[in-house]
Order: sequence, then C-alpha cells, then structure tokens
Amino acid sequence: MSEDRESNYVGVFDGEVGFGERPAVIAIDFTKAYTTKGSPLYADGVVSAVSESVELLSAARRAQVPIIYTKVMYHPSGIDGGLFVRKVPFLRKLVQGEPLAEIDDALAPREDELVIVKSYPSCFFGTSLVATLKALSVDTLVLIGCSTSGCVRATAVDGLQYGYHVIVPRECVGDRHADPHDANLFDINAKYGDVVAKADVVARFDAIAARSRQASKEDSR
Repeated sequence: MSEDRESNYVGVFDGEVGFGERPAVIAIDFTKAYTTKGSPLYADGVVSAVSESVELLSAARRAQVPIIYTKVMYHPSGIDGGLFVRKVPFLRKLVQGEPLAEIDDALAPREDELVIVKSYPSCFFGTSLVATLKALSVDTLVLIGCSTSGCVRATAVDGLQYGYHVIVPRECVGDRHADPHDANLFDINAKYGDVVAKADVVARFDAIAARSRQASKEDSR
C-alpha cells in the first residue's frame, strides 16, 4: 500500500520549498496536557518530540534564530473556543492557572521569547503571528510541536498560504498515534512544505551561527 501511495505522488507532489534566508522556530503547543501521564491528551509521540526538540532549540538560540511558542488557552466560559471546544470538550479545561495548559518544563521559553496564546489549531488564526514574523523579516518557518495531524498541519497549510517556506523536522513533531502522524507528515511534505531530518535543521542553524561569529570577528578588526 505504501509503495502505491509513493508511486502515485511521484512527478506531481515531490517538489521542495527549501529554506529561505531568515528562519524562525514555531514551537506549537508543547504543553503538559500532552506530556503528563493521565491527561486525556497524553501522547508518547509528543513526549519523544519534546526530547528531540531540546537540541534543536539550543541550536536555534546559538544562531539567534527567533523562537515563538504557542499554547491553547480559553476563557473559563469557553466562549472563545466556539465549536472547537464542543468538538473536543477537554479543551475547556485549558484555562489560566491550569498546569496542563503550560509549556513542558523541558522546553520552557526564556524571558525574551514570545508565547502566543491561541484558540484554534492554526498558529495564525486569530493571533498576532503574521505581524510578528513580518516585523522580524522572517521568511522561513521551522515547525515543531503537536499534534502533527492537528495544529502542526494547520499551521503548515496557513504558513504556505501566507508565503512562508515551511520546514518540519520529523523527529520534533508528535501525535497520539503513528498512523495520523505518518499520514500527515507525508501530506505536508507532498503539498505544503519540506519534512526533513532534525540533523539537517540543526546543521543549518549551526552554519548561521558560524557565519555570525565570522562576521563579528571581521567587524572587530
């Protein structure tokens, strides 16, 4: 079956968007709701993605690549969740003061890193993300987070539609089950961005850091 799927896409859905010049990392909803055992949203795949993302975020910081976090949080009434919280009632629990709504400690944002609160799957919908990226002159989005089939995919689709190079390091995204995870990585890579190895992104960030160090040395002469 997988061979039939691959051959069906060859020559039509196998292009690449590549990296642009100014990347940013979007860390999507890496919250304790997905990494705390006993939570209805707990997913081993997300726990793995959190672990894999530590190295990538360190490389981004060395390269001074902006990191923007997102998390889902609602008014206690749920009025800002619309039909989404009706479809997924557990989301109503994600309110101010709820520990499960907070970002996993292993990837805690620094004081100078932005955390965007969102109400729906795409990081773009109803948020200031586009304005922030424009102000930073960003042209490439490195998407990490969860879930692959939900918020990561929605953000990848919107990212392409807004004109951004979309890059997804496969080890740094996770889902509740391997089937939707794999299917959506395949679909993102076919239509909306490039799914690549984490090592490729880390190497790209390390190259940016090296160029910055070299430029600083030359400026100091």
